[in-house]
Amino acid sequence: MLDHRILGVLTRLEAEEARPPGVAVGPTTARFLFSVCAPQTDCEVVEIGAGRGYATVWLAAAVRHLGGRVLSLERDHACLADWRRNIAEAGLEETAELVEGDARETLPMIDDVFDVVFVNAANEQYEELFQLAREKLEPGALVIAADALRAYSEARQADPTLSSLTLPLDRGLEMSVVLR
Repeated sequence: MLDHRILGVLTRLEAEEARPPGVAVGPTTARFLFSVCAPQTDCEVVEIGAGRGYATVWLAAAVRHLGGRVLSLERDHACLADWRRNIAEAGLEETAELVEGDARETLPMIDDVFDVVFVNAANEQYEELFQLAREKLEPGALVIAADALRAYSEARQADPTLSSLTLPLDRGLEMSVVLR
């Protein structure tokens, strides 16, 4: 799953100085995402806030083995060329697809059902992004939000249609399982 091309891109990205825009998630979060997606057959992932593609490489490598794809949404034009280069260099063009534009506009136009939603965008938009993604989820689906604000976490944990947990990885994750 993690061949020399993928490992080369990940090593390079981890060594590069983090720079906005497109600051990557931490390596622990990235490995966690890989672990969640890799054992799922035909795993359909939507990544909201792709940045330069660090998490995308992990996600796409995870779903490649048992089938599936990653649909990455990114609005920051400064990140798009880097995302494309990193995915191509890792050899994951068949597994990862980029949708350019604001997720609040592009997500409603996507007619698909997802197994995993990874949110790593402007965290003040998480509530709106969650509501847009929720329409594309069935029971058993996961929503993982990086660097979630307290209000977002509290709303997920109070929702009786979800089972949610705050995980202390890197900057923190809120993981929600759709119950109904």
